[in-house]
Amino acid sequence: MQLFYSTDIDGSYGTLPDTEARHCLRALRMRTGDTLQVTDGCGRCYTAVLLDQQDKRCPFSIKSVEEMPEPFPFQLHMAVAPTKNPDRFEWFVEKAVEIGVTEISCLHCDHSERFTVKAERMERLMVSAMKQSLHFRLPQFHPEITATDFIRQQQAGSQRFIAWCGSDVDTLPLKQACQPGGRIVVMIGPEGDFSPEEVRLAKTCGFQTVSLGNSRLRTETAAIVACSIIHCIHM
Repeated sequence: MQLFYSTDIDGSYGTLPDTEARHCLRALRMRTGDTLQVTDGCGRCYTAVLLDQQDKRCPFSIKSVEEMPEPFPFQLHMAVAPTKNPDRFEWFVEKAVEIGVTEISCLHCDHSERFTVKAERMERLMVSAMKQSLHFRLPQFHPEITATDFIRQQQAGSQRFIAWCGSDVDTLPLKQACQPGGRIVVMIGPEGDFSPEEVRLAKTCGFQTVSLGNSRLRTETAAIVACSIIHCIHM
């Protein structure tokens, strides 16, 4: 299946945005009358027919729509400190969407070396990864929040974990601490790790400190390992 993404859908008609239209016509060489599979990123899959071959605006008519089931029996919110090298954080975002996440938040921590990301570029990466993996729900992306604000905003009722390189009698392996199902929140700190104050606040607010194994991992590697562990728990 070749999947396209559009939020410009109204009733029985819609249009592909510029990048999608160019890919449709130039790369795939689709023509008027060809059938398209389109998602709005909200869990719907539209079967449509291409109405015109316009480079910047491909209109289509919708023949049917299907509400796709939730792909996973859990919701995963990854809160990760952006890396100093932006390519590494982009790699994490792309792979996390392919593996399966519900939300991604960018954490501004006490030891952060980089505070901001380009939200528009992140969305383009996420759309591409969503289509690549044939998912129909685009994860929410939050470009910047301090670690302390994030911790305080997370409500009881979800499984909340903060990955930490320090030693603590309460720290458990993530694969042991996480239980199947429900809403899961995992915090991954910067290369300098979370500060002791951030860890104490997280524990006070109900977060469980967890480890991801015996190796010291880069931020983006740790985030992908955490995503993979959560998915393996549910297999």
